[in-house]
Amino acid sequence: SVSLWSVSLSIYSNTLADESPAAVPLYTESELIALINKNVHLQRVKADDCQLVQDIEARANKMALPSYQFLYGDMLAYAVCVDRNVELGVYYMRQAANQGLAAALEQLGRYYDVGQLVQKDKTMAVTYLREASAQGNLKAQLRLVKLFNDGYGSPRDYEDAYRWLFHSMVADQAMHKKI
Repeated sequence: SVSLWSVSLSIYSNTLADESPAAVPLYTESELIALINKNVHLQRVKADDCQLVQDIEARANKMALPSYQFLYGDMLAYAVCVDRNVELGVYYMRQAANQGLAAALEQLGRYYDVGQLVQKDKTMAVTYLREASAQGNLKAQLRLVKLFNDGYGSPRDYEDAYRWLFHSMVADQAMHKKI
């Protein structure tokens, strides 16, 4: 069987012979998660001239890879290289969150907290943020503590939130002070 990588290499080789722009290789899972965590994943897709849209959709849809579901969901929600479809975009983000992708859990929690793309729902925000926080997502932990301080969530969760922040390791002094 022919892999996507060998097809990409074949396209790349043929492109070099024609002196046209080279094909962009598909992102590895770890590379994509790093891009997502830095929040530069959509810029990367644009920088790659939208060449990977079909591969991204296939990995999100057929292979159900959470990082690709998240990427494709964001692409749909913000019309990056595809037509805008917020409902379908949030669906893919939820699929990634259901598989435990911390970035998807944090983003959906943030969206429910502020009412972006979804109706504001502090209870749902706490639910998603708590799951992302348990995985060590610092942005989720900080937002969750803010929600707790604003009176949302359960006092039973306060100890966990305190422990997560107390044990976090942050080099940035301003962030350390905030924690």
